[in-house]
Amino acid sequence: MLVAVRNIVKAWLLVLALTGFFALFGWAIGGLRGLSIFVFCALLVAAGAYWTFDRVVLGMIGARELPLGEAPLLHSTVERLAARAGIAKPRLYLVPAGLPIAAATGRGVRSSAIAVSTGCIAACTPAELEGVLAHEIAHVRLHDVQVQTAATVAAAVMLEASRIGGWLKLALLLVLGPVAAACVHLLLSPKREFTADRFAARLCDSPHGLADALTRLEQAAELVEFEGSPATEPLFTINPFAERGLGALFVTHPPV
Repeated sequence: MLVAVRNIVKAWLLVLALTGFFALFGWAIGGLRGLSIFVFCALLVAAGAYWTFDRVVLGMIGARELPLGEAPLLHSTVERLAARAGIAKPRLYLVPAGLPIAAATGRGVRSSAIAVSTGCIAACTPAELEGVLAHEIAHVRLHDVQVQTAATVAAAVMLEASRIGGWLKLALLLVLGPVAAACVHLLLSPKREFTADRFAARLCDSPHGLADALTRLEQAAELVEFEGSPATEPLFTINPFAERGLGALFVTHPPV
């Protein structure tokens, strides 16, 4: 698919951009030798990010792995949808939050994870829950998760960097917040959500479960406050954060 190819290209461009930045820095301080050392360091950083960023993201949203014995029907639904999508079954995680939300992360179609909240399991009907899971599996199949994960971690690091400023914290946040949001919007388009919706509808043979779930999730988000870093907004099925202040900068979802 063209969308999947575009996302793979974006992931490689991120690696090249990181390598180029390190290379320029190395050249400036140490010439050719410095360049080679810093390029090697950049490749190590990229490899480390590839293997660890999904776990970083799951830690950011407070997810824990959901054993098969605790939710066999949920695991069965994920396995069936993954088989229809032609990907390996994602690992399943639980987010202890009352707000109905779901998220996807991972390194690609062979290694991915889907996190659902306790509120999502409790509030959604089976058809709605299937639609939500299919939507997240679509993000895995279309290789959205690699770009979403990288953009989320990069934005979160910039936001956390403002905390080291002491009395300069607010000034740093005013600078780094918009920069982090710009990185997210540069890498992620709202169109990816429409594409994932279409793919999910095909997986479920019907669009109605997902359509009803999106309405339910949006209504719940207006009533239940969700605590977390606004940089994680791209990961979720809908935007769970109030669209004001810093949270408004990171909105990448189209209106439901």
